[in-house]
Amino acid sequence: MITSQNLHKELTVGQVAARSGVAVTALHFYESKGLIKSNRNQGNQRRYPREVLRRVALIKVAQRLGIPLAEIGEALKSLPDNRAPTAADWKVLSAQWSRDLDERINQLTLLRDKLNGCIGCGCLSMEACPLRNFGDVLGEQGPGAQLLS
Repeated sequence: MITSQNLHKELTVGQVAARSGVAVTALHFYESKGLIKSNRNQGNQRRYPREVLRRVALIKVAQRLGIPLAEIGEALKSLPDNRAPTAADWKVLSAQWSRDLDERINQLTLLRDKLNGCIGCGCLSMEACPLRNFGDVLGEQGPGAQLLS
């Protein structure tokens, strides 16, 4: 049971790992990337404020959406005073990520549709395959390296 006394008590890295389902090594990595922050006690052990649990949850959801950690970090920097994200914060962040996810879905759908048309040939031609040589405008100028001016 959380009491008012426990509410402000900081958590050890093991407690954060157990509560969040994230490995201790991942928490250390997140901290090294500036996604979360800890304080150090007199024994130089990490101690995390309870709001880190919400930040870790947001990181994990964003990762499952395929959002790169650099983008997650930028999003978390937009929160004042490194506080836990609120519902309003999530609404803003998820709106941007939703647009990015829609674009990624569209790109993957196009790729899947081209893949279905290519399965039978098996050639993966450097000249003709839209999967192997996607968007190669210099290939039209001939084989080999092309000098860019």
